[in-house]
Amino acid sequence: MPSVTNGSVEIHVEDTGGDGRPVVLIHGWPLSGASWSEQVPALTDAGYRVVTYDRRGFGQSGKPADGYDYDTFADDLEAVLEALDLRDVSLVGFSMGGGEVARYLGRHGQDRVHSAVFAAAIPPFLLKSDEHPDGGLDMATVESMQADLRKDPPAFFDQFMTGFFSAGDDLKVTEAQRQEALGLAAQADPEAAAQCIATWVSDFRDDLATVTVPTLVIHGDSDGTVPLEVSGQRTHEAVAGSELHVVADGPHGLNVSHKDEFNRVLLEFLAK
Repeated sequence: MPSVTNGSVEIHVEDTGGDGRPVVLIHGWPLSGASWSEQVPALTDAGYRVVTYDRRGFGQSGKPADGYDYDTFADDLEAVLEALDLRDVSLVGFSMGGGEVARYLGRHGQDRVHSAVFAAAIPPFLLKSDEHPDGGLDMATVESMQADLRKDPPAFFDQFMTGFFSAGDDLKVTEAQRQEALGLAAQADPEAAAQCIATWVSDFRDDLATVTVPTLVIHGDSDGTVPLEVSGQRTHEAVAGSELHVVADGPHGLNVSHKDEFNRVLLEFLAK
């Protein structure tokens, strides 16, 4: 596997290889590229070349003291695409990874991109403020979450992962699957993870305005982490011609809880 670096930061990449059309999967917080384990076999079986990578600060990637902002994350993605010489790519961003997809398209353009998928993703603009009262997350909550994470990372991740996979009070995955996600979260640098919480309220509206490639939005209607009404529905409305698929009773971590439906919808979209 080629070592991909952006500046001095090494980005851990997994690449199934082959000559199929490339699909790049961009993970959510606080996980790693390994969180796509339910998708990679389905995509490779369908003939795609699948690339996953760990965001800086997470998984097996470098964990620098800074660089936790979406311009840098988008540049990390560009470094991966350039290093592997990927073209005609479908970018699939889950949760925080949807921010990379939006910012990449707004910052680097669409020359390398075939299509885009926003899965339970944070765009267009999660911030709730006096100027943007329809958001889902205010700065006081962001700062409280950062403080709680810095105080006791294992306890914070444990609570977060329960909500991540729950629809209401109903856990939609097995305890073994929740523990697997907690194992990935444990690889994250806690300070990097804390800094990333503040990026969730980044404004991607201008980025989405640039998108003209075919786009799929997939979101659970019971997502308590990134609500459909605040994010998925508005991304669909912001990207002309985009498709919206709502997963009934789907929590935030729907690529695990509803993997069969998720994979079917993703493969149908990619085949178009």
